[in-house]
Amino acid sequence: MGNAESNAYRNHLSRFLPEEQSDIDGVFDTLSGASGSAGAKDGKATKKTVTLAALQAYVREPLPEQMSVRLYNGMKSIDLTGKSSGLSEQIAKEQFVIFMSNLLKGNADEKITIIMRMISKTEGPVKGKEIQEFAEDLIMSVVHVLSYRKELKGWNLENTRDSASGVKALASQLLSELKLADGTKPVGPELMQTNFDQSVIEDWVYRVPQISIFLSVVIRQGLHVLHSLPDQTKDIVNLVPSCKGIKGRGLVSLFDIPSIIYINSHLPAELQHKWQLLFSSRLHGESFSQLCGHIVNKGPCIVILKDLDGYIFGGFASHSWEVKPQFQGDNRCFLFSVFPSLAVYTYTGYNDHYMYLNHGQQTMPNGLGMGGQHGYFGLWIDSDYGKGHSKAKPRCTTYNSPQLSAKEDFTLDAMEVWAVGDLPESAGAKGKKSILDVDPEAQALLEMTGKSRQSEGLREPIEEDDDDNN
Repeated sequence: MGNAESNAYRNHLSRFLPEEQSDIDGVFDTLSGASGSAGAKDGKATKKTVTLAALQAYVREPLPEQMSVRLYNGMKSIDLTGKSSGLSEQIAKEQFVIFMSNLLKGNADEKITIIMRMISKTEGPVKGKEIQEFAEDLIMSVVHVLSYRKELKGWNLENTRDSASGVKALASQLLSELKLADGTKPVGPELMQTNFDQSVIEDWVYRVPQISIFLSVVIRQGLHVLHSLPDQTKDIVNLVPSCKGIKGRGLVSLFDIPSIIYINSHLPAELQHKWQLLFSSRLHGESFSQLCGHIVNKGPCIVILKDLDGYIFGGFASHSWEVKPQFQGDNRCFLFSVFPSLAVYTYTGYNDHYMYLNHGQQTMPNGLGMGGQHGYFGLWIDSDYGKGHSKAKPRCTTYNSPQLSAKEDFTLDAMEVWAVGDLPESAGAKGKKSILDVDPEAQALLEMTGKSRQSEGLREPIEEDDDDNN
């Protein structure tokens, strides 16, 4: 092995702490041992190699098969100068280490050759369709490996919407960021047939952080290497928020795992660690008073709903909801769509009509709204529960969002509200005003039906159930 090469190899090794190096050594030894290729008996670790079969056997359960092939192609792409290993069907120790170094510690420039080979085995430009397939495999692998390793923090594949359509939707969303050298963004069938060269993909990897984060998760959790060491960045630690309030309630959320990951990444950093269910129309009933009673003064929230046509969409409210006839919130609020497409729409600066909640007033509209204006909201749920609208011709003024529902005026099928981050101190405090205090009509109705003011169904205890391990 030449000096230049050994120096390059040592530089890659030096990126890892001693305990990280021994972790990588251990995984490589396991893989190469499984290959049965101990090589020369002169004690040189570099002689050991890893075959595709050994890699596939090692990750058979944690990763889908097509991802193990992509990882192998990525490792094989590393050209060890002056050696013919580029043609070899086996992975040398140096290739394995440099693969880890570039993908886990490198910049876009260092990652790009590997990612190009993971997208396509053949050199040269890659088609949009190949990038879409790579992105889908990558996202599916993240969901699969986090589920396999029990790292979904209280979410699971049973209490969330089927991830298959979510995988496709997130892949399409990431691909929508592909920009050709002249700045144009191909779309639809044209995107699938367009050829993208290495510099365009490198720019994409640089601008779309999810690609690197997802690769890191697949390598760390799939190969079970460096997964518990302290160099993990916040974006990996908070990739999936912990889920509270859904365990044992037989509820399937409107969210799927890919959309949880994507929406969570757009939240302010200090809110990304936890989501807690406050309201579900399937659990708490279809009533606007119930909705208000569960979500008022609970801190920042995510509202998600599904219309009768199956469209799923919602918004992030940056402040506690308060019942009042004025707009509230700030420019961290956003609207989003989950199905049929996944997208986030952030504020335009045109106006400050971020969020609105009103009930029981004669003069002002009663309901929950985000963006736009009275009678013309980007997202509106009427206090006459079950009706809503999403008006945007052509776009919502506050968030630049299109019409989110299938029809402009929609009928609600289901709705959930999730508190994000830690609940405010006051959320569980006795004596805190709820809708029962501010809406005498609701109170009178309760008394007529014989329910007390402390009605269990309306003032549920704040749950801090520890359900991280299901």
